[in-house]
Amino acid sequence: MANEVDAARIARYHPPSGMASPRFSGVSSFMRLPVLAPAEAPGRIDIGLIGIPFDGATTNRPGARLGPRGVRDASTGTRALNAATGVPPYDLAACADLGDVCVNPIDVAATASRIEAFYTPLAEAGIVPLSVGGDHFVTYPVLRALGRRRPVGLVHIDAHSDTDDGQYDGSRLTHGTPFRRAIEDGVLDPKRTIQIGLRGSVDAADELDWARGQGVRIVPMDTVMVRGLPEIVAEARTVVGDGPTYLSFDIDALDPAYAPGTGTPEMGGFTSREALFLVRALGGLDFVGADLVEVAPPLDPSGITALAGATLVFEILCLLAQAVATRRGG
Repeated sequence: MANEVDAARIARYHPPSGMASPRFSGVSSFMRLPVLAPAEAPGRIDIGLIGIPFDGATTNRPGARLGPRGVRDASTGTRALNAATGVPPYDLAACADLGDVCVNPIDVAATASRIEAFYTPLAEAGIVPLSVGGDHFVTYPVLRALGRRRPVGLVHIDAHSDTDDGQYDGSRLTHGTPFRRAIEDGVLDPKRTIQIGLRGSVDAADELDWARGQGVRIVPMDTVMVRGLPEIVAEARTVVGDGPTYLSFDIDALDPAYAPGTGTPEMGGFTSREALFLVRALGGLDFVGADLVEVAPPLDPSGITALAGATLVFEILCLLAQAVATRRGG
């Protein structure tokens, strides 16, 4: 009976078919999903897609505040079944677009408080968040909401470690510090954290020493090339184990040839195909939330970066839907 009840609830939140209404029509929402107010979500949905349009903590080129809008528009072309993995996410979990966090575009600390306040009741209701930034700072307050009762593990795919201590007039809240702050706050377990694809120049030889000293497993891009993606994914599974895990994907993990519209591009990154393989290979982990950040549409008028972001958000949604169904016993 419970499965029948779940199936009926989930069916109410399918996106419309492109055969029923043109994909370019209607209100733009993530994956063309129904739009709900956050207060309406508990008891109705399993996964909430959320925009965090904030780039006030970026230290290079701005524009990621428009990431949620660009990814929403680019996501309207996605369909109901993942042809590569066979996962039908909307049959496994009830999903909806919960709108955007009302950020303060000129106040980082105030925005952090607003993000945490937005996500805390969702976490308490058991709703799995899939967020689109915004710069990478926004992950920190999300982790504070999700990890307040038990620290989460992390699969972090990025060109940068984002474990700096802060260096801008004493500010400790930038898009280069989210994971350091989360570890310090005890909401992120460093020994269950792996960072994949790091590359580019650094400010000092000891820049990653703090993270390594905490137990974070760092896999630079050169190591990925030597060992190969299957081996790296196997290591990621070992690092995070079977505990609750968060997935954070910075679009600058891709080479600028595939994602030029981002604030801190670094050459030598993943191809689009490699990124898809990497995300798909993480299926089966106990994901309790995820995000895709740093898409900056003004820096890429072609829309290639937003399309890459939207495609990866769908792939991540499939991972989250699988995790939801597994926890439900489906």
